[in-house]
Amino acid sequence: MKDLSLFISIAALVILFGYITYKGVRGTTEKNLISDKEIALEEMGAGPQLSPALSIDIPEEVSFAGEPVPLTMPDVRESFDKELQINTYWHSNTLFLLKRANRWLPQIDSVLEKNGIPPDFKYLPLIESALLNDVSPKEAVGFWQILKTSGREFGLEITNEVDERYDPIKATVAACKYLKQAHGKFGSWTLTAASYNRGMSGVNRSLENQNVKSYYDLHLNDETSRYVFRIIAIKEIVENPQKYGFKLKQEHLYQREKLRHVQVTESVKDLIAFAQQQGINYKLLKRHNPWLRGERLTVRKGRSYVIAIPVSE
Repeated sequence: MKDLSLFISIAALVILFGYITYKGVRGTTEKNLISDKEIALEEMGAGPQLSPALSIDIPEEVSFAGEPVPLTMPDVRESFDKELQINTYWHSNTLFLLKRANRWLPQIDSVLEKNGIPPDFKYLPLIESALLNDVSPKEAVGFWQILKTSGREFGLEITNEVDERYDPIKATVAACKYLKQAHGKFGSWTLTAASYNRGMSGVNRSLENQNVKSYYDLHLNDETSRYVFRIIAIKEIVENPQKYGFKLKQEHLYQREKLRHVQVTESVKDLIAFAQQQGINYKLLKRHNPWLRGERLTVRKGRSYVIAIPVSE
């Protein structure tokens, strides 16, 4: 019995010693592995972070529609800095803005010029809709995010079959009418831009209540206080993409597509059949005419519509 007890005791000690030795070796190995990984990252210049974010130098002079931005004011400088950093590092969103901008900004710029609106306003729909025909929770529609009442007020047709808020060019014309009216009221393009977000009455009420004359002196809700700075930041990036790390090949940019235009003077009962008669499908008809909201088009007496048809190269 004594021999058996001694044997069990020795066996237990051997097992315990082996377990302790195993844990020690494993722990040392794990530490060495972690250390090796950290060393490898340091050698690659990454350190403990795989993609370090760098603060961007902001321009010392910035303007909007010919009106200087007072970057000497600390809060103004910080607000612009914030929007520039956000849009520079929001890579996927800004990349697609740059791609779409190549297709749409020249067309929008042309409409602004014809209507006497400063070219910097072409950047407004980039922050309103990202140049997409989206619908907001408040049911504002299209590139310029126009409400139904405002659209009708500024000359757009809005029915169950036709909604010209979805037409980027006609919507730009309507936006120009608003911008002209707002500039006539405020005498400032910066306040005009702010009013596109807050409304003319909202901006005017704030100016009177706070007894100031400049957008940059106003205390506003968060959305409107950021609004103009977002436009200016996008303008800065679009005009200087490589400066902010955006390098796009020309073939990656979205191009304006070749179209022919068909004038329709009589009602079309079936737009799907109409598209096929024109040698395209309904998807392409809707892509180039998003203002067509149904599968038919009623043309009243004395009216006509122009429908864009893509042309194969």
